[in-house]
Amino acid sequence: MKKSLLIGALAALGAACTGTPLGPFGSGPAATQASYAAEGVAALSLPELAAAIRAGEVTSEEATGLYIARIEAMDRAGPELQSVLALNPDALADARAADAKKASGAALGALHGVPVLLKDNIESADRLATTAGALALKDNVKGRDSPLVAGLRAQGAIILGKTNLSQWANFRSSASMSGWSALGGQVKNPHMLDRNPCGSSSGSGVAVAASLAAGAVGTETNGSIICPSNVNGIVGFKPTVGLVAQDYIVPISSSQDTAGPMTKTVTGAAMMLNAMSTGEAKTDYVDALDADALDGARVGVLRFSQGSNPLIIDRFNDALAAMEAAGAILVEIEKFEPATESFRAKGYEVLLYEFKATVNDYLADAAPAVTTRTLDELIAFNEDHADVELALFDQSIFEEAAQKEGLDAPAYIAARDDVQKASRTDGIDALMADYEADILVSPSGPLAPRVDPVNGDVWPDWAGAGYLAAMAGYPHLTVPMGTARGLPVGVSFIGGKDEDAQVLSFGYAYEQATMARAAPAYLPNAEAIDAIAEAMKRKTD
Repeated sequence: MKKSLLIGALAALGAACTGTPLGPFGSGPAATQASYAAEGVAALSLPELAAAIRAGEVTSEEATGLYIARIEAMDRAGPELQSVLALNPDALADARAADAKKASGAALGALHGVPVLLKDNIESADRLATTAGALALKDNVKGRDSPLVAGLRAQGAIILGKTNLSQWANFRSSASMSGWSALGGQVKNPHMLDRNPCGSSSGSGVAVAASLAAGAVGTETNGSIICPSNVNGIVGFKPTVGLVAQDYIVPISSSQDTAGPMTKTVTGAAMMLNAMSTGEAKTDYVDALDADALDGARVGVLRFSQGSNPLIIDRFNDALAAMEAAGAILVEIEKFEPATESFRAKGYEVLLYEFKATVNDYLADAAPAVTTRTLDELIAFNEDHADVELALFDQSIFEEAAQKEGLDAPAYIAARDDVQKASRTDGIDALMADYEADILVSPSGPLAPRVDPVNGDVWPDWAGAGYLAAMAGYPHLTVPMGTARGLPVGVSFIGGKDEDAQVLSFGYAYEQATMARAAPAYLPNAEAIDAIAEAMKRKTD
């Protein structure tokens, strides 16, 4: 690959590569191409790009420049995806340093020179604020790497920038819009631009799907990695809680929060997890991948969670047939009745208690420029800036959380214990034991509805059992299983505590058997599909 292909793009980016948040509306020139499809280096998966850099087929500076140019063309202009909140002003310099290190013959990490994006609730030592999409944190520059970012850097990754998200990781209002933040505006789904990108890791999911980076990091409390990966047609992995350290990440829940990789392939997710995970006896998640993992495996089919949409059920049945063809033994699980009454409602209560405690701790340690130091002060700040912060929905969850007691309250302890028993001992553990299942599978979620700024999120009948994995703190992987009427849908692989390597391996075996990921089409709406447009027309005079 010749550097001359990039000279023009890189020269045009000199003033554009800054840490300034991107505005809620596009500001660049209109795209001149009818198609926004990724080509060449931009189209590569993370492992493919890492191999190309290592082989000298492309430099890190070239790859980083291409992604920055694509962000300018796709996020600020063109379809205006609004998935990237801020670019790292030092990304190109860091890439040049990575190239120089390679040229010197120094030992290289597995991610050497590979540009990745971070969800903007994750701190890095770059000249970038960590905002959670909120005006109150717009100046929150701490100058420190969260442990997962330090791990990515140690393996040679380039921090390209921060992604937009559902503000405060979608834990501000029960009437929220997924993918909206006060600083970044509304993220758009690249498959169909008027459709929900889901959240809260919406920007990370969209950026990976649209080839704006080789990979991205998301965070999840309950569905925030899996859902945006599902509706944007990529791979997303929520690890066992605790496998990836949560230090220096804007929190919600001490019992459920985790960061995880979002990429085009399972191998890419495993490579990122290798860098992000902690612990002395670290597993090599890439080495553990086995294309024959499904052969002879007992797969528990969570029929009770497949939902009612026949389009999703058809794709799910196709996925099951592919697993069976790969040697899997399918075990139907028709129902799940948790022993703990109202455990999902109790789960919400747990999050309210934990959010108050953890966000107060985080705000107390925020950058000196941040003036809100408690949840109560944050609520007051939002009221004072209601024209920006409360323009589309309220802060009802904040207000509920502010009324809770501390984490020593008996009501909290009892609810937490009930939730963990219902989702772990009486949930995933029991399902796997009772049906002698090696892995549990279900659809990963529904088809994306339209973005609705009037009613907030309006989701169809839900598909999937991700809530069990989230509440239990157990590993959960989603892998694309195709599209329905132009919209992606994924299949979930759920395992027991610390079975991260096995979950990834089962998903990898399915991925290799199907290769069902679809590139985004950037359709304006469903009516842009000829068959749908024709069906919508009046047929009589």
